[in-house]
Amino acid sequence: MKITNMLKTLLPMLIASAVLSLSFTGTAAASKWDKKLSPDEVEATLDKKFTEGKYSSKGADSCLMCHRKTEKVMAIFDGVHGSLDSSKSPMAGLQCEACHGPLGKHNKGGNEPMIAFGADSTLIASKQNSVCMSCHQDDKRIDWNGGHHDNADIACASCHSIHTAKDPVLSKQTELAVCTSCHAKQKADMNKRSSHPMQWAQMTCSDCHNPHGTMSDSDLVKPTVNDTCYSCHAEKRGPKLWEHAPVTDNCVSCHNPHGSVNEGMLKTRAPQLCQQCHASDGHASSAYMGNTGQGSSVGDNAFTGGRSCLNCHNQIHGSNHPSGKLFQR
Repeated sequence: MKITNMLKTLLPMLIASAVLSLSFTGTAAASKWDKKLSPDEVEATLDKKFTEGKYSSKGADSCLMCHRKTEKVMAIFDGVHGSLDSSKSPMAGLQCEACHGPLGKHNKGGNEPMIAFGADSTLIASKQNSVCMSCHQDDKRIDWNGGHHDNADIACASCHSIHTAKDPVLSKQTELAVCTSCHAKQKADMNKRSSHPMQWAQMTCSDCHNPHGTMSDSDLVKPTVNDTCYSCHAEKRGPKLWEHAPVTDNCVSCHNPHGSVNEGMLKTRAPQLCQQCHASDGHASSAYMGNTGQGSSVGDNAFTGGRSCLNCHNQIHGSNHPSGKLFQR
């Protein structure tokens, strides 16, 4: 009887205590560290974490206690970064904390942040990239500092997907979509009537460019524009007995390598393209409007019909014929 009376007395207190405890738990779960700290405070806290922070003795098990229900997080185990079989994989070492920093008090109700990557990160791109570059230092990335993407404050995670079985930017079928998500002008050119076969994955952006930077213009994989073009168009490579100056100088003087509405990816259709240089002597000094309503008829004019100037000067990339001074043979 005394026990029953005692329970009746303590029951309201126990219920009140439980409700109070649940309310505090709900508040702690609802308030995230990134809502409490400014970006500068986050950066200062992370710098301190790496010098004074403590790693979890349980590694990824501690992280997965909360994050295991997130599909994007669990996908790390499908890719190379989550492989336990490779000694070079982060998961074989400090596991999640190898990239996201020491756990510290992150999971104990404190407001201690972890390193985050991508668009939602409060860290500047250079801070995010320093984590990636701590492992990925090789001859392909030696020119990253000072490269176009580095100067534009592009984070590695803007192009690369780590928590996935297959990084889209590393596949020929999906690389173009990743690059053109930013490079809209080049995407428009690639859809013009004359372009390289990139939409069918026969070529990719990285065939010509190194997105991690090079010492060449436009981060080209070869020392010059012409060397890059010659790696496929070897028949255009010299030296020729008779050389066409703009050809030996720079292919893009006449061509738009990403695509054009003109045949052969020419920047401007002939004869206007030719007359940008050849307009001071002989028949080239006359202004021709080409195959248009303002020009001459197609059938009876060699300067405007068919291939225009190239009707006669068909070896325009250079000639090895003794009589090929005018690139006619």
